[in-house]
Amino acid sequence: MAGSGGLGGGAGDLQGAGTGQGTALRALRAPLALVVLLLSAYCLFALPGRCPPAARAPAPVPAPAEPPHTSLRLRAPGLPVASSPGRRRFPQALIVGVKKGGTRALLEFLRLHPDVRALGSEPHFFDRCYDRGLAWYRGLMPRTLDGQITMEKTPSYFVTQEAPRRIHGMSPDTKLIVVVRNPVTRAISDYAQTLSKTPGLPSFRALAFRHGLGPVDTAWSAVRIGLYAQHLDNWLRYFPLSHFLFVSGERLVSDPAGEVGRVQDFLGLKRVVTDKHFYFNATKGFPCLKKAQGSGRPRCLGKSKGRPHPRVPEAVVQRLQAFYRPFNRKFYQMTGQDFGWD
Repeated sequence: MAGSGGLGGGAGDLQGAGTGQGTALRALRAPLALVVLLLSAYCLFALPGRCPPAARAPAPVPAPAEPPHTSLRLRAPGLPVASSPGRRRFPQALIVGVKKGGTRALLEFLRLHPDVRALGSEPHFFDRCYDRGLAWYRGLMPRTLDGQITMEKTPSYFVTQEAPRRIHGMSPDTKLIVVVRNPVTRAISDYAQTLSKTPGLPSFRALAFRHGLGPVDTAWSAVRIGLYAQHLDNWLRYFPLSHFLFVSGERLVSDPAGEVGRVQDFLGLKRVVTDKHFYFNATKGFPCLKKAQGSGRPRCLGKSKGRPHPRVPEAVVQRLQAFYRPFNRKFYQMTGQDFGWD
């Protein structure tokens, strides 16, 4: 590129100009490359991913002859378990939100129940993969026996505009579980997760506000997810409030057995998962499951759970608390629950 520098000068001028321009270009390229790298990494981890390739999913199965919703009845005690491996069914219950609220912990706690069968990964069917079709979605589900409940969790459903209409189309009887958490703490946790994968990300303050401590930037997903009342408005166009259970992310940490008990009641299940299944891990700062009989060690969530939060200035926290307060109060009114965030 240096040789293509000045077309109108002599040989000496050409060499000098080319050398100067090349040095300047190289000086500009380094910071530009760093900016592009950081933005690419942020988009990779902060923006929604793609639908997994069809080849990695189980083969599609024919559409069900029975209605997609099945009853939540329990097996009669004492009856022998059928030798059949069961059938793949559409989920009767979904954990639809929210990201960084405690959805993974809740799912793992519920999987202790013998009448709960849940998909371990997040299929993202109703937000990213809907064009694959319901037969493809059902093919992802674990096999269940009569009386068992099929579940999956994808926290981004709660903030996806099309998700409630699509879920209602699958079954208007679907039970919906939403784990919510103080939206300020949730936003910081969301940021911490992205920062752990994208070192060099702008500060929390720079992303949460426009122009320093100007207006709150609701275009940033970490802030927008916490507008629970707005998202719930969209869901109530398709499902009555009685189809929802709102789980406190804070109480899921302080009283996991109590919150899981509420979920079991909501699903029509016997309270099998109780306080005897939990112990508090002081290092991680949240509950873990006691080891099962014959197991080598207790079960805790992965190392990505319970990561320390970055320090956020108190002025930033207070501004966000004031911003969320009216939305929180509306959410309390809509759900009939005071989560105590204000």
